Amino acid sequence: MENYIVEGNISVKAVLLANRRKVERIYVDPKKKDRDTSFIIRKAKEMLVPVQTLPREEIDALAQGKTHGGLLAVCSEREYQNLEDIVQKPDLFLALIEGVEDPFNFGYILRTLYAAGCDGVIIPPRNWTSAADVVTKSSAGASEYINLFLAENMEKTLQLLKKHKISIVCGQRSDAISLYEYRFPQKVCIAIGGEMRGLSKLVQSQSSQNLFIPYHAEFKNALTAASSSAIFAFEYLRQKEAKTKKLDK
Repeated sequence: MENYIVEGNISVKAVLLANRRKVERIYVDPKKKDRDTSFIIRKAKEMLVPVQTLPREEIDALAQGKTHGGLLAVCSEREYQNLEDIVQKPDLFLALIEGVEDPFNFGYILRTLYAAGCDGVIIPPRNWTSAADVVTKSSAGASEYINLFLAENMEKTLQLLKKHKISIVCGQRSDAISLYEYRFPQKVCIAIGGEMRGLSKLVQSQSSQNLFIPYHAEFKNALTAASSSAIFAFEYLRQKEAKTKKLDK
């Protein structure tokens, strides 16, 4: 099995705490003495992960980038979760992401969705493992914590959502209503496509409602997938919190 390098305090802490991949070894600059690093070393030792000190120049040679701060983790590929383990929840917020090719953008999307309380993200097969460090870093570690579901057969995945009465709503302008006119159901999957490729026809065909983000300027181009994900996710969260407050009164 191939190993991958994850760099920097936030990313290394995430792979340790999330436990979604096996951490083979940690390399640390002996001059690195901050509180986060001390916590990471202590946690690694608790998990029986070998910690090895290396001079900064040797860490530089191993690292893919220059922002590692003197800390690297050698890890296995990330594990995916099983969608069937979660679809029966009475309240469920899923996202489906298609057509996003850039690992930085993918990481930004996962950061946003995790912060908004998304229960998990469905993605089509794509080899993100070679970009593990970029995704982990751009997501501020969220890519390790959030549930990721690999849709190896998208048609079957969509059928599973329908079977469990999970509404699929698509972010796109054709045959759509404004996001702010829509009331999210208890179980929903928000589908977002990359700004270039968009959503596949298969996913579009299963949409129970298309939603668009209204602009307040004459602008005909799409927002980035990361921006759209943030707007959709936090509107969902706003509505959910408003419902909770009503029930508490």
